[in-house]
Amino acid sequence: MKQWTEIRVKVLRDGISKRKILRQTGMHWRTLEKILQYEEPPGYQMKEERLKPKLGPFLKRIEAILESDKELPKKQRHTAKRIYERIKEEGYQGGYTVVREAVRQRRQLSREVFMPLVHRAGEAQADFGYALARISGELHKVAFLVMVLPYSDAFFVMAFERECTETNWEGHVRAFEFFGGVPHRISYDNSKVMVSKIIGPRQRELTYGFLQLQSHYLFESHFCRVNRANEKGVAEGVVKYSRLNFFVPVPEAGNLGELNAWLWERCREELGRRLRGKGATKAQLLVEDQAAFLPLPPTAFDACRKQSTAASSLSLVRFDNNDYSVPVRYAHHPIVVKGYVDRVELCHKAEKVAVHRRSWSKEGVFFNYRHYLPLLEKKPGSLDHALPLADLDLPECFEVLRRRLESNYEQEGEGTREYIRVLRLLENHSVAKLGEAIEKALRIGASSRDAISLFLFPQQPWQHTTFRLDGREHLRYVKVAQVDISVYGQLLSEGGAV
Repeated sequence: MKQWTEIRVKVLRDGISKRKILRQTGMHWRTLEKILQYEEPPGYQMKEERLKPKLGPFLKRIEAILESDKELPKKQRHTAKRIYERIKEEGYQGGYTVVREAVRQRRQLSREVFMPLVHRAGEAQADFGYALARISGELHKVAFLVMVLPYSDAFFVMAFERECTETNWEGHVRAFEFFGGVPHRISYDNSKVMVSKIIGPRQRELTYGFLQLQSHYLFESHFCRVNRANEKGVAEGVVKYSRLNFFVPVPEAGNLGELNAWLWERCREELGRRLRGKGATKAQLLVEDQAAFLPLPPTAFDACRKQSTAASSLSLVRFDNNDYSVPVRYAHHPIVVKGYVDRVELCHKAEKVAVHRRSWSKEGVFFNYRHYLPLLEKKPGSLDHALPLADLDLPECFEVLRRRLESNYEQEGEGTREYIRVLRLLENHSVAKLGEAIEKALRIGASSRDAISLFLFPQQPWQHTTFRLDGREHLRYVKVAQVDISVYGQLLSEGGAV
């Protein structure tokens, strides 16, 4: 470009002859004419596409293969090498490189072009992604919900064990709390959690669970066309951003609650950022989003899946392919299960009879040993083989008490029954507290249930006190007659000894 400019200046401004320039530079006169005609090198432009005598007859065949690939999964489409092998079998005599370039050009030209969209305040997009996290020292694959407001680019991220109705509910509830309102329109993909049937390009038959959520918050739902996730491209981008920025390196936490508390803080920090092309920070634009929101309902959505069932003869209730115990008095009774993301509540009528930490594994059995203590009195022979008590780690004093009771009672089994009555104190007291009471009782030679129960309550030392009228002025007007003890003698003479 420097030489190009110097030649133009010498000829067009300084008046130096073309012949002199040709002698000095040795260039062809046509090159000089081009320099004087154009302000900058015009570049090489091919007037006609170069002929490809070997590949030309097979170009339409390559296009047909690529067109048919569009109907197949991405992982099952032709590679350039496979296309080369196929057309070679059909008579192609050329090399692989030109085939690869032809495939690259046609794929590039056939790529879809998208229309830039306007994002209005108060609208949201939601999607689930997956990443690895180290929970309690073990590597887990977690599902995380992303909800983003494209107008302000504020977003919320929450991790779960898996994607299901309960986690979808919980994620929405927490996202609405984070944003301070309910977006009036939310875009989704066609997850089975929300869509039970695709009727047409835009018509959807929604699941009962999603309709419950929508009925509570009253937002409008929009579902992308099949294989058109670009319709919620902002959410797709935030899923990728969250995975690369929040899950790299792999985060470590004691449980999902700790991980989600950490993610909440990261989302709060993101509100201070200003994106390219935005005139304000996310937090400032979020105010405009909030102005277009629907208000939060007076009561939060109860994000639990309810299931009506009955307790078995083993006093177990099955939910999500796991068994949870209830007190034995509710065996064979109807039970309503409330499955939250972190716990399982078991209810009989209006009474909550048991609560367990939810397990996301399969075919597990989860006991609360306290539920089975009343049954031991009816079935004392099952004490040593009771599965709910198998993992109960009792202090040594419990075994000492049992041996003493069984040796003190002459009647067979009575000592075991008394020991079971002591164990029933665990229904209202911790193992540690009952253990302390047993040790105190053993030191003074007591071993009965009644004696041990006395040590479970704080003993107040007796103090001599004098009754005072301070604060009880109304008692000053109460007159109490003096006691005549001769009346007791009359009772003895009239009614005999008492």
